[in-house]
Formats: sequence, C-alpha cells, structure tokens
Amino acid sequence: MTTTAPLADARMLGLAHYAARGVLERVLARHGLTFQEQVALRAAVTGSPQPGDALAARVQDSLKAGPAEAAAVVDALLAKRLLSRTDGALLSATDAGRELLTAVAAETAPVTARVWAGIPAEDLAAAARVLTLVTARAEAELATGAAGAA
Repeated sequence: MTTTAPLADARMLGLAHYAARGVLERVLARHGLTFQEQVALRAAVTGSPQPGDALAARVQDSLKAGPAEAAAVVDALLAKRLLSRTDGALLSATDAGRELLTAVAAETAPVTARVWAGIPAEDLAAAARVLTLVTARAEAELATGAAGAA
C-alpha cells in the first residue's frame, strides 16, 4: 500500500503559522507584550531611529493591518516605554525594549530548535522557495485589491 504525503495548501500554511505563533505568544504574554507589539518593536530595533509614521508604515506592511491599528501598536510601545522619541519626532527602541526582545529570543530559542530539528536542508530550501512565492503572490493580490473582489 502506497501512501502519498498531503500537498501543501493555504490551510496547512495557516495551521503551521498559528501553531508557531501560539508558542511565541505564550512567551510574549509572560512579558506583557502582544504579537503585534513584538513585530513593531523588532522593526524599531532593526534600524536607526525613524519617524513614527515610517515605523507605523513598516508595522502596517508586516501585519497587513490598517493605519489606525499600526499607529495604536506604536503608541502602546511608547506608553510601555519600550520605544522613545529621540531627536524630536524620531522613534527608537529603549534599552528596556531591546532587553525584552533579547529575553523573548532566549526563551523561544530552545522551542524553535526542537520544532526545526531534523528537517533536511533540501526540504527547508524547498519550503523557503514556496513560501517566498506564496508571499509575493498574496502581496500582489493585496496590492491590487483583488482579495474579496470575487
């Protein structure tokens, strides 16, 4: 009897995303941080100080969120003092913000290692190619406004 592996599809991608995100969100919750805030804080850490609207735009793009939601996430990080204003209107991560991301990375690293352990490099390369293509196609759909137009 021959069995065939299932083919990857949108549902399978979603299940993998939410399982991995669930692991991360448990760690974030222990630190009083939401997934959205972590995305914004990471965007602030991986660059030089930037205008608030530029950071909000990066968050909006990453989360596929609306402008109000992205701005609210940035405001929440300012209120938590994980972001600060420097040089007038420029935003940057505070030491506390950077330390928080370091702590989260340290806590999630062992779980991440277990999740990815033993997956052959050629499978990871194939998955990367497929996910890159799916991402590009979905973003093109979002850019044209075609999602939901059918």
